[in-house]
Amino acid sequence: MRKLLIPVAFLLPAAATAQEASDPSPEVVVTGRGLDERAGDRAFSIVTIDQERLRTNASDRLESVLADVAGLQQFRRSDSRSANPTSQGISLRGIGGNASSRALLLLDGVPQTDPFGGWVPFPAYATDRLGRVRVTRGGGSGYLGAGALAGTVELESADPRQLAPVMASLAYGSRDSLDANASATLTRGAGFATLSGAYQRGDGFVPTVRADRGPADRAAPYEQASGAVRGVIAVAPAVELQANVSAFTDTRERGTAFTDNRSEGADASLRLVGRGRWGFSALAYLQTRAFASRFASVDAARSRATETLNQYNTPATGTGARLEIAPPVGDGRELRLGAEWRDVSGRTQELYTFVNAAPTRRRVAGGEQRTLGAFADASATLGTLTLTAGGRVDWWRIDGGFLREAPLAAGTALTDARFADRSGSQATGRVGAAWTPLNAVTLRAAGYRGWRLPTLNELYRPFRVGADATAANAALAPETLTGIDGGVTLAPVAGLALTATVFWNRLDDAIANVTAGTGPGTFPGVGFVAGAYRVRQNLDSIRLRGVELDARWTLGELTAGASWSHVDPRVSASGSAAALDGLRPAQTPLDQLSATLGWRRERLAASATLRHVARQYEDDQNRRALAPATTLDGYLALPLTRTVAVEARAENLFDERVEAGISGADVVERAAPRTLWLGLRFRGG
Repeated sequence: MRKLLIPVAFLLPAAATAQEASDPSPEVVVTGRGLDERAGDRAFSIVTIDQERLRTNASDRLESVLADVAGLQQFRRSDSRSANPTSQGISLRGIGGNASSRALLLLDGVPQTDPFGGWVPFPAYATDRLGRVRVTRGGGSGYLGAGALAGTVELESADPRQLAPVMASLAYGSRDSLDANASATLTRGAGFATLSGAYQRGDGFVPTVRADRGPADRAAPYEQASGAVRGVIAVAPAVELQANVSAFTDTRERGTAFTDNRSEGADASLRLVGRGRWGFSALAYLQTRAFASRFASVDAARSRATETLNQYNTPATGTGARLEIAPPVGDGRELRLGAEWRDVSGRTQELYTFVNAAPTRRRVAGGEQRTLGAFADASATLGTLTLTAGGRVDWWRIDGGFLREAPLAAGTALTDARFADRSGSQATGRVGAAWTPLNAVTLRAAGYRGWRLPTLNELYRPFRVGADATAANAALAPETLTGIDGGVTLAPVAGLALTATVFWNRLDDAIANVTAGTGPGTFPGVGFVAGAYRVRQNLDSIRLRGVELDARWTLGELTAGASWSHVDPRVSASGSAAALDGLRPAQTPLDQLSATLGWRRERLAASATLRHVARQYEDDQNRRALAPATTLDGYLALPLTRTVAVEARAENLFDERVEAGISGADVVERAAPRTLWLGLRFRGG
């Protein structure tokens, strides 16, 4: 091992080598993390979720923990046990969405959204292997990467200080559900290695609400597994090499015949981090994804489901590299300089137009995208005042786009389109200031501009949901967001922090699924449609203003946290989308609230979480509304021995009906009903 690492040392900056020579016995500490947080982050709205909260949530799922941050939402309310994976994009501050993420999600610095579609593979992230989640509201954080349109969500793997040598948990839940996690950590000298695995399965619930069900409706089972291997080793006194390999598989059904789907993926990354006088981080990664899904239409009596589309394979690949340098610039000052490259490619392969239960046509569509960015970020602390500014320029290219449709039997191609290659550039950035006139008071203000490139899925793939169909649009322009916010943090007594933020955002060229017709009829790009026909389009803009309140309180063994977001977005639209002008974007509630009260005494712990989401519209025309919902979750851990504890968890304790979708036939889909868990947790070593 030592001989293999020697060549890496020759790549280190000369300053790190000089430091080693001047100190014959420096303390070597490895963390497994990237460069330290910036002092300038004080100017922005940031919420941190610690490991305690990650491990004591009722569902044991990442998307449930993220709901602690009001304003952070998925496209739909259902979680990764019953939702279609393609609907699980994440966003912030109520700017709406069309299932592609408008926030940048990172794990140990590596972008995590699907390279083809921009959705998030939530079953890949076992909460037991995470050490912290850091959510930055507001765009323009270019030093973290391209795509931070509405903000960033940073996931960090747990380190040996947060992990026991051996950990395991096993729980049995409602509807014959199983939830299992295990990990092992080995620490030797200036390095450590972790091995972890997770498995979940369940018979599932019937997604269609009771009043709308028919003989075709049935429970939606799921089975999911993930694993990760991670190693960190010091290669010099202030330099560490981090290696990560992970994989996941995810199988779900949507509640009728012919609605099963499957996702698979694997990631590998290497990161070299230096924390000497010249700080630096060099990252390279590879991602592979595969997705398959079938779709069905159900007759009006919901007595029979008929297969309408078989998306039998959607392979995608993402590769990238990033270099960041933090040169010494003097006390109270920080500077980050860097560059980043990312390349994604993918295609969808589908069978459609079923006749007598057999497909008659095949569709293949896809392409490739590249971005190359350079960034700089600086901050200065001048007594009680912190100033920060950062900028980034990205050069992007979309090429190789195509759509081919042909009969399975011999015959002339129905569609053989080659879309024009495109390229361009985007400049983004942010500025901010934080002032602490009193120890208990911090005032801050920020302005920012972010951007997002349309996904390959949005550009090239038409799709269907039941009787409705949506056409792709290869001419979509990138989205850009401009915003300002200001806030105050009050810490009047030890253990209490209250934060209030007001913000204004404008999302230009917002990508939306715009209703363009109603069937039955034949429409461009999708063929025959029985329900609503939509087209992906760039709207003029979405304008919004809102307020966020966050509170954290610790008093001895008691802890409390709350987060509330109120946001009122409105569409500005003209031309073919003029009917949407002044309406609210689909899937954007006016209010979101989350509050948790917890108590811990050594290994005895209990908590309760109350969540509320206001009414939101299912569709772009604001005709179908999802009812508001309030849920209560609970968690209890009771130690049996020094290493073993009993855990009881309750999701949606009062079985609130949480509406997740309404079809064109006014059939309502619900999110998870009451789910109870009982299990054991082992922590030894």
